[in-house]
Amino acid sequence: MVSKKTVNTLLASAVALTIAGGATPAEAAGKEKCYGVVKAGKNDCGNASKTHSCAGLAEVDGDGGEWVTVPEGLCEKLVGGSLEPVEGDAMSDDAMSKEKDG
Repeated sequence: MVSKKTVNTLLASAVALTIAGGATPAEAAGKEKCYGVVKAGKNDCGNASKTHSCAGLAEVDGDGGEWVTVPEGLCEKLVGGSLEPVEGDAMSDDAMSKEKDG
């Protein structure tokens, strides 16, 4: 049986690794950061321009600097989705016309 002290040590180590730059949720196996598809208030963490560092602070839909974690391979299939931050809104006029055309 694993002692309570061992469990606490393992948990503390995991937290320390995360704080020290371990894998973010988006870097977890089978996941990726997807920029430009976030609804206002639904981002996962800080944005690309570093104007905030918290989840839920996206101000507009489709901001190219805000991201959400999605299953690997899905992002680039989404309208406006990008694996890298994009300048301005991800829902460009071209993307919007493609969406309307179906």
